[in-house]
Amino acid sequence: MEVLTRAEWHDLRDSHVARMRRFTGPHQERKLRKEKHPVMDFLFTYYSHRPVRLERWHPGPGVVLEDAAEYLAFPHYKQVDAGVTLDVESFFAQREKTLRFVQALLTATLSRPARLGCFGLHEWAMVYRQQPEEVRHNAWPLRLGSGGTDAVVEASRIQCGHFDAFRFFTPPARPRNTLLPTREDQVLNEQPGCLHANMDLFKWGYKLEPATPSSLVADCFELAVDVRELDMRASPYDLAGLGYEPVPIETPEGRAEYVRRQSVFADRAKPLRERLVSVCESILRVTSLR
Repeated sequence: MEVLTRAEWHDLRDSHVARMRRFTGPHQERKLRKEKHPVMDFLFTYYSHRPVRLERWHPGPGVVLEDAAEYLAFPHYKQVDAGVTLDVESFFAQREKTLRFVQALLTATLSRPARLGCFGLHEWAMVYRQQPEEVRHNAWPLRLGSGGTDAVVEASRIQCGHFDAFRFFTPPARPRNTLLPTREDQVLNEQPGCLHANMDLFKWGYKLEPATPSSLVADCFELAVDVRELDMRASPYDLAGLGYEPVPIETPEGRAEYVRRQSVFADRAKPLRERLVSVCESILRVTSLR
């Protein structure tokens, strides 16, 4: 067990709060103004981790906090002689199913090579043959208009293997996908080149809180922020007015740029995926010994 004095863990907590408020602060301000943001809102609406939870600091397993009685108000903490620490047995008893699923999913994903040929066409398939009022982000225009957007979809090979992206395809776009991902075969399909699989590392991190150290959740969140930017720059929407210059995947040059950036994100995601697997394995190891 690592023991942190109150001054030490206060510094870590305060640094984490400041790090996350760079994102939660502007989000809360936009919310007060009732202002939508097509890129950043996704990280606080599609993902269900509220800003106050994102700002909350947890040390993770194997750490004792001195003089930290306030942490006993949070689930899965207990008092020990040296202070307060994660109650691994309590966490495991309530979260075993999630823990084992995350371990299996991320381990399987790590075992596969990155596939980099999707070109972000999932976002195009989500607006294919929709009326303007039906388009999700209809406050922002489509760069190529409805007809041009549909033509890109019809001229492309769509191969999305991520269920949580595929389920938002429009009905006419679904048969155009070369894959038919389902929730049940998620562990079999997920691969490390997928932008959404890499954004989802944030989700798996917070779903395992408080066992996931907040430094790891923050790393995953910041990766998700950067991935989301590419996701929407490569989308059919014209977001240049918000400072997001397009990655025009309808051109060879745009596709090459997309693949390059996608590869960088796959490399960034790998150590985060490995760290999340280590969190799962450490809890499973400790509980199996007791």
